[in-house]
Amino acid sequence: TEVFYWVTIMFSQTLGTALGDWTADTAGLGYRGGAIVFSAMLALIAVAYYRTKISRTGLFWAAFILTRPLGAVVGDFLDKPISHGGLEISRYTASAFLFVLIILSIVIFSPKAAKQGH
Repeated sequence: TEVFYWVTIMFSQTLGTALGDWTADTAGLGYRGGAIVFSAMLALIAVAYYRTKISRTGLFWAAFILTRPLGAVVGDFLDKPISHGGLEISRYTASAFLFVLIILSIVIFSPKAAKQGH
């Protein structure tokens, strides 16, 4: 099980980053277009989770793998120069922004917050 996990991590990280870069650059979608494609795919997985009986394990791994190319295109969008379609935000500022976004998401979408009506 541990070997499967680490092989999956290695492939998802390496191929996911390459897929994100390919989508933005070679496929010509740009960073925003790539982010929209991978966000839409993750949204479809969320819909499948709530509306179908597809294996939860399969859906988890599909979502897990798709987060890497999404992260690659969003990261590139935040820190690449404006002349290349990015926002030219420093990596430290972009990392801080994403950190705050993650913490807010955890607080807002945690099961405890959902039960309290937040």
